[in-house]
Amino acid sequence: MAHNLQVHSTSADDLNSDPAGLETGKEGSGPAPIPSQGHPLSRTPNWIDALFLLFLAGLAALPPVREPHKQIILAAIALLQIFEARLVRVSPRFGRSYAVILKILLATVLLDHTSEMAINSSYWPIYLLPVVTAATYFGTWATLAWTALTSAAFCSLLIPALQDFTITAEAVGELVTRIVFLFLAAMLINRFSVEIRRRAQASQALAEELAVTNKRLGEVQEEARRSERLAALGQMSAGLAHEIRNPLGVIKGSAEMLTKKLQDSNPLASELAGYISSEVNRLSALVARFLDFARPQALELVPGDVSEVVDRALAAVRAQRPDAKVVVERRYIEGLPVVRMDDRLAEQVFQNLALNAYEAMEPDGGILSVEIAGARRDGADGVEVTLRDSGPGIPPEISEQIFNPFFTTKKTGVGLGLAIVSKIVDEHNGSLRLESEPGRGACFHVYFPAAGISAHASNAPQLHES
Repeated sequence: MAHNLQVHSTSADDLNSDPAGLETGKEGSGPAPIPSQGHPLSRTPNWIDALFLLFLAGLAALPPVREPHKQIILAAIALLQIFEARLVRVSPRFGRSYAVILKILLATVLLDHTSEMAINSSYWPIYLLPVVTAATYFGTWATLAWTALTSAAFCSLLIPALQDFTITAEAVGELVTRIVFLFLAAMLINRFSVEIRRRAQASQALAEELAVTNKRLGEVQEEARRSERLAALGQMSAGLAHEIRNPLGVIKGSAEMLTKKLQDSNPLASELAGYISSEVNRLSALVARFLDFARPQALELVPGDVSEVVDRALAAVRAQRPDAKVVVERRYIEGLPVVRMDDRLAEQVFQNLALNAYEAMEPDGGILSVEIAGARRDGADGVEVTLRDSGPGIPPEISEQIFNPFFTTKKTGVGLGLAIVSKIVDEHNGSLRLESEPGRGACFHVYFPAAGISAHASNAPQLHES
């Protein structure tokens, strides 16, 4: 007839070897102090790890002292703690699980070498190590699963004990109490760990948002400084052009009179007067450009499709440079917002930018990529046109100067093209931004705010080559 399942020793020696009180039901000793771990991903051992090793050394000095297996296992736990962060870095996907499993195995083996009957070992709180590790690394449900696995490893120590002993109701209660304490510790640590991770993610998201805001603020400040420079130089150019235009008119009139009077009597003087007249015409055209840049533009804003304006500008540049070895790649997103703009001035913007791209890729040619997509700036929807060439790019030291009037790297020209482009975009309440790396081409982003009228939404891009 089967006897009751009660764990009790058949000798006095067995009773004396039961410090935890599992077999007799007496109250066992409390759990050994388990220091909190350092940051799981810290790269080097910190002072908390040093304190952890100090406590492990204290365990090594406690009975049983003359047990080499115990010292080896504690040393293995110490090494795992030191190299745990490296294990996680080497295997980001499974490293945390490996760390918990290794600690469960080491804790189980340690109990087997610290008592004649492993289930009665006073070192049972060592199971808090894998529990705390899991609570630090994982979420709530995963922590519960790992704690259940740890409890199963602890309960597995009953299997060899039941071969010689029977288990009492008090012993079952003691075992359940220990397991419950493992779960309590897991949930307490996990609660704080989850909250810390949540706050860390919120702080990281806030930091990223601040970085984007700071970047945008820098761009806005640069645009404001550029607008101030353009306004000041525009006023100066207007006054200077006005003062130059009157003398030029007198010079041109005098040269034409000399040409008529000296045409027959002095051919050389007539030819020189002709040179004067032609150069005056060139200066007059230059003064007209100054005035175009300086005077306020009378914008005729009407709702329109940016892609049509861009296509007209590209066609005009192709007509000016029919022999250029440039391939234009278009990528237009459909269903973009309608933009209020002056078609003539907006076409001038894209024509100047495309012409600069053509010139930058001469004589070997290259690829001009034109993209039109929706964009959002300062909380407002709009359309952004991106023109990216495969030329030599713009050196960083002059990237902020190319929008200044009269700045140019070309042998011919007066450096007003990009200044006029910037001025037109500013008058449309848009933005103009340059991205360039030497040897990788230049990329201009032109943004126009939407007019508040939306086309039918569609995300299908259109790809064209010409």
